[in-house]
This record gives sequence, C-alpha cells and structure tokens, in this order.
Amino acid sequence: MTTAEMSPGQWRAAGRTFDWHGHRIFYREAGTGEPLLLLHGFPTSSWDWRHVWDELAREYRVLALDYLGFGFSTKPADGPYSIFTYADQAEALLARAGVGPRVHLLAHDLGDTVAQELMARDRERHAQRGDCPALVSVGMLNGGIFPETHHPRTVQKLLDSPIGFAVARLTDRKRFGQGLSDVFGPRTKPSKAELDGFWECASAGNGLRNYHLLIRYMRERRRHRDRWVAPILDPTMPFALINGHLDPVSGKHVIARLRELVPNAEVHDLPDIGHYPQTEAPAEVLRAYAAFRQGARGAA
Repeated sequence: MTTAEMSPGQWRAAGRTFDWHGHRIFYREAGTGEPLLLLHGFPTSSWDWRHVWDELAREYRVLALDYLGFGFSTKPADGPYSIFTYADQAEALLARAGVGPRVHLLAHDLGDTVAQELMARDRERHAQRGDCPALVSVGMLNGGIFPETHHPRTVQKLLDSPIGFAVARLTDRKRFGQGLSDVFGPRTKPSKAELDGFWECASAGNGLRNYHLLIRYMRERRRHRDRWVAPILDPTMPFALINGHLDPVSGKHVIARLRELVPNAEVHDLPDIGHYPQTEAPAEVLRAYAAFRQGARGAA
C-alpha cells in the first residue's frame, strides 16, 4: 500500500509519538537521505503529506509531526498553542531523531509561519554565536507569509472572535467539510473520503473543542510580522514558494506581494490549484520541489 492510499487510522498506526513537556506528539519518519522536515497547516495534520510522502522518501529522510492540538497529538484544553511552541516541537523532533546540524524544510499554511520562526531562530544563532546555518533550504506552499495579504475565511474570523468558543462547539462534519472544500481549486475539490479523513484527523481526541484556540496563530502573525517576514526578505538559504493561484486565502495575491518585496524570489506557479497543492496536485508539487532543489544544488 502506498501512503497516498492510507486512511488516517493506517497513517497513525505507521507513526510514533514522543514526549514533549508531558504531552504526546505524533510523528512519522521514512527514508535515509538528507533530512527533510514537513510542516503541516491549520486545521489539518501530517496526513496532508500522504500524496508526496513516498516520492520524497526515495531521496530524503522525511519527518513530519502533528503539532500539539492537531491530528493525533495530545489536544489539551489549555494548550500551549502558539507558533513558538510548534517550532519548539519541531526542534524537539529533530533532536529526538538525531537530525543535525543541517535540515531542509517544506511547509504549508500555518506550517509556513512555523518555518519562518525556525528561519528567524537560525539567523539569531548565526548572528549571536556564529553557528553555521542549520537550514539547508526552505520550500513553502500556500500560506500567510505576509499578514497583510492573508485573506481569512468568515469562519476563521468568527473563530478568532469573542464568540469563537461557540463557533468551535457548533462545528460539525458538514460545516468543517464545506469550509475546507471552499479553499480548494474548482476543478480539484476533495472527495467525500478525503473530507472524512481530514475530519477524522481534526476531530480525534475531541480536538475541535480547541478550534478557537488553534486559530490564534493569526494574531501572532500580525504581532510578530517583522520577525517572521525578515527571513523571507533576505533568506540565508535557498528559498522558494510553490503557490496555487486559485486559493482565496493565500493564492496569487501572495505571489504578487512576494515579487513586489523580493523581485528575484523563486516562485513555482500552479495556476489551476487552490490552497492544498500537495493534495490537489501532488505530481506538480513534486516536480516543482525537485526543480527548486536541483537549482539550489547547481547554485551551491
């Protein structure tokens, strides 16, 4: 069975957990090449990467985790839920796996911001202690890398409002599925089975009760914009954006902003794809990522 065919239950059975401050963090690992850490988005999980997992694992040692509160990790009522703690968990996974000192990142959505925090930390270590950069390359899929170009959906705004807790409690399979389907491209909509799988991952462990807390990363993006945008404007490693244009949240308008601020930025355009390129067009994502890595090697 390929990972693309795996149900959430099968994906979970093939993974493991580690302890992070008394909480269990779920992760998966495969392959033996250079380490590549995959960072998932909101409100989903590492299961998002199933369509590209096998191919990436042929070349890389691939690792992916579910952040605290997501997927098959512990989902405590009081968190801590923050970009900073998700980055801590990513670093803890790399340390547990003995990965170091060099690693590639491929991120999506919320994971883009986690990657931006890891990039910021990498810059600080290099500036303060003279450490060699730990990040070899960073690839990102659709995400709110610039808060000013992030267009949250109505349900996201409601979740991040004073009535967010009530919206979280009213979220059911139908509402969840409709909201997720709306950010896919018009010709690449998820099947019912896929939506059932996303729901299974998100709702496991009564996770939707925390929905309004998980969404607060949007506030953090605005508050820490300068810290997280700086590494995009002047990356210390090869950086590329692989972007589905038809994403209403972070589509073609993000490319326009990136090219405005960084005219020579490497962008791989997916004109017919929405917010979830790794699910909607995995072959195109793999081709774009391979081209990015090949170009980075040639420039080294």
